[in-house]
Amino acid sequence: MTPRKYTKKTAKQIHKTRRKNYFFRRWVILAILIVALIGTGFYLKQSVSYYYALYFNKFTHKKLHNSEKEASRIQRILANNLDKTYGFDVSHYQNREDIKWDSLSIGNKTIPLEFVVMRATMGNRSADKHFDEFWEMAKKHNLIRGAYHFYRADEDPVIQANNFLANVKLESGDLPPILDIEKIPKRKTNKKLIEDLKVWCKIVEETYGEKPIIYTYYHYYKDFLKGEFEGYPLWLANYNDVPTPSPNDQWDFWQFTENGIVHGINTKVDLDIYNGNSWSLKRLTLD
Repeated sequence: MTPRKYTKKTAKQIHKTRRKNYFFRRWVILAILIVALIGTGFYLKQSVSYYYALYFNKFTHKKLHNSEKEASRIQRILANNLDKTYGFDVSHYQNREDIKWDSLSIGNKTIPLEFVVMRATMGNRSADKHFDEFWEMAKKHNLIRGAYHFYRADEDPVIQANNFLANVKLESGDLPPILDIEKIPKRKTNKKLIEDLKVWCKIVEETYGEKPIIYTYYHYYKDFLKGEFEGYPLWLANYNDVPTPSPNDQWDFWQFTENGIVHGINTKVDLDIYNGNSWSLKRLTLD
């Protein structure tokens, strides 16, 4: 076959087109690499900032200690629940300057804390003085947030629910509302208490469209609440040397110590385990 001949003008145009396509492909590849790099940066932003703060930000830690028995118990729980998600809870008992929000971890800095639960309101009228600031700081540092109401057993459930709703504005990504009940009424029967707790839950559930999380101590749940709140997420406090907070009940959260020593907090705090991984915890949050 006779080779095709091109005029000088045609050859120049072909070369120009090829050169244009070559640079276009380079720009496309470069744009893809830039987008991938930016995406990776956003994906790793939280981890990078966490580890940077963990090792480089200056924060003077007080030397906090537990008894040998308590330290061993906590260590056993951590070792047996490495596949779970960890968090902590705070209230006005913690000073604002005692918390370095961007580098919170336990287990000798090996386990990051991924959620925080904070007291918002108490009884008919009271609100926690640090709640608003702690609430904003948790969001700023990408912690999953939860807010709880400390229920006063002899006070009015409707007023208490409205107190919580007036002070707490939950957002997408926050945990459902939390009801903390740990006291026995002095002026009501236990039956009346259960009725009132259900009133509080109904009001709050209708507002947010999610069943509140019930927090209480294991023995309180066993003696007073068991069978009354089926289908509600359960958060049990049990500080004994046990493998789980309850031998027979399904649980979602376990507050396993009130003597938690956290890298980034200069006071002991309550520590919690969520019974699942972080993706499972995110599915529990509000849409």
